[in-house]
Formats: sequence, structure tokens, C-alpha cells
Amino acid sequence: MPLMKLPAFATRLAAEMAAFGTEPVDMPVIQPAEPFLDMAGEDLRRRIFMTESETGESLCLRPEFTIPVCLSHIENATGTPRRYSYLGEVFRQRRDGPNEFYQAGIEDLGDPETARADARAISEAAAILKGLVSAPVHTVLGDQALFEAVVAGLGLPSGWQKRLIHAFGNMAQLEALLSRLARPEEVRGLSPEIQSLLAAGDDAALIAHIDQTMVETGYSTNASRSPADIARRLRAKLSLAKASLDPAAIETLRNFLSLSVPLSEASSALSAFAMRAGLDLGPALKQFEARVAALAAAGIDLAAITYRAAFGRPLDYYTGLVFEMTGADGAVLAGGGRFDRLLTLLGAESHIPAVGFALWLDRIEKTRQTSGEAA
Repeated sequence: MPLMKLPAFATRLAAEMAAFGTEPVDMPVIQPAEPFLDMAGEDLRRRIFMTESETGESLCLRPEFTIPVCLSHIENATGTPRRYSYLGEVFRQRRDGPNEFYQAGIEDLGDPETARADARAISEAAAILKGLVSAPVHTVLGDQALFEAVVAGLGLPSGWQKRLIHAFGNMAQLEALLSRLARPEEVRGLSPEIQSLLAAGDDAALIAHIDQTMVETGYSTNASRSPADIARRLRAKLSLAKASLDPAAIETLRNFLSLSVPLSEASSALSAFAMRAGLDLGPALKQFEARVAALAAAGIDLAAITYRAAFGRPLDYYTGLVFEMTGADGAVLAGGGRFDRLLTLLGAESHIPAVGFALWLDRIEKTRQTSGEAA
């Protein structure tokens, strides 16, 4: 199948990204699949085109650029801060449009002034789109760190916190989890003896019972987990099943998720929410306010950006800021966010803060054509 045609504005776009002080980079089309499968999230995982090497290594067609750029940065040990730009094809199964399309973007690695870097990412994405698209573009902004702070303040077991955080940005999934948290669940499939020992809280007796059962069934010689490991997992399963939130706490979380205001009003709305709920949003709120101040200092019209507390993006590696810029038809033209944990997870020896954004060139081209602009 022939490659998709590169839009005519791509050369101008590459020059503009370079003018922002970035180093243009290209990444191999064939990538190791494991980092994407482990870190990109379920939505992207099921869209990846997989293949295999002669030695059995799982490979994939490049589904995005952030992970390859970060891996390359770590491998080359180039030091930080460092700013990279890219422009090339990505390959994903999409619900609409071709599965092979062009993306461009900027990855900003290692700037310790995270509020400034966040504001720069939004400003640069907006400036690029302003130069390419005459039609109105709307920006929506969310913050995963704020959501995590609210969830932590509700006092749920860590397992439930992880479930809710993993669902951030997917309201249908969050609603299903909140409905489940309104009532405890019964743990099924456990023998009466196991249930009794779990209820009694006697870990030593529980481990001894599991050990004896494994010996009697002949499983112990090939066991991948020890009786103590199994006991811990059973205890965690019981804790998750019994966990529930009182109606007031569920209402608190729903109230947070319902927040949708102009960014110019977001800090006061969040402070008012925290006061009513009796929650301390701590560093997450301070970082949010610093980002808002940095955007204002960069000349961004805060009233033109919507802050939506429930807004997230379907990639698991985001840690704070998330944003998207959409055209009049609702198509996402640009999107990005902060991914401060990703480089460490990929093997960096020290913490590297990071933020970036991607541009969908096929959607930008379609918007330009709809507006009657030159290709």
C-alpha cells in the first residue's frame, strides 16, 4: 500500500518547531512492543499493529512518538534539559480515518520549571495551530494530579485508588466504579476455611492452611507464588471487595468530576470545592495555580480555555497536565500533557520531568480544506 501523502504545510511546520529551539529527530518505524504494551494504556494497546522478529521478540509498527523519543534520549545519554521535535507516520487502528497517518510534535524533557514548561507546551501548540488553521480552535485542560489528590483524600485502599486513577478520563468506567463503591461485594470462589481464616485475621493460620493445601495437591513443587504471597493476595482481594464509600464521599467525587469552568475561574473553583469537601489538595493545587500563572504570563487568554476536572487522555503515562485542542467539528487537532514518571519507568537513572504534545496532520489538513485554505 502506498504511503500517505505528506501535507504540503509539513515543511513549514517542521521549520516552525525547529524555530522553537527543538532538535528534529526521527525514530525507527519498527519498535519493540513491550514499552507500549506496558505503559501506553489499554486504548492504545488494542490499536497497535503487532509483529514478531525471527528470534521471537514482540515488535510493533510505531503507534506514537513519545515513548521512542524518550527511549532514544535515555540510550544516547544526552543530558537535560532537552527539547525534541518529530514529524513522521504513526500506525494505529482507528475508529475513523486511515490507520496510517502523520503526526508531528514536541517533547520537552528535563526542565525543572514544570509550570513554565507546561505553559510553553500549550502556547507552542496553540501558536502552530493558529498559523495553520483559521477556524476557531477550542482548548480543554485537565489535571491527573488533582484527580489523584482528591481520590487519595477519600481514604480508599491503594488498590481502589489505582483503579480509579486508571479510569481517569473515561466517565463511563468511573461511573461504573463509583456505583460499585456504593456497596461492598461478596468474595466468591473461596472455601469456607479460607473465608473463616480471612475473617479472623489470623495470617499465620491462613499461610499454614495454604501451605498444607499446596502440599496435599502436589502444587507446591511447581508453585510460582509462596503461601505467604497467596495469603497477601487473598487479603488484598478481600480488602478491595469490602471497600466502599459512604454517600457523602461519592457525592464529593462526583462534585469534583462535574467541575467545568473557564481556566480563569478554575483556581477559585477548586479552592472552594476543597474547602467544602474538607480536602487538602496540597502540591497538586499549588502546581495547578503555578501553571495558570505561567499561562497568563505567556499572554494566553485563560477565559478561552476550559478546565474540566473529568478530562483525561487515553494514555496511562500522564501524571499531571493533560490538554486537547479541537476544531469546530470536534476533531482533536493537538493533544498532550505531562509524563514525569515515564522516563524513570523506561530506565532513566534519575528523575526527568517531561511534557509534550502531538499534532494530527491529517485532521489539520481536513480542517484547512473545510475552511477553504490552501493545502
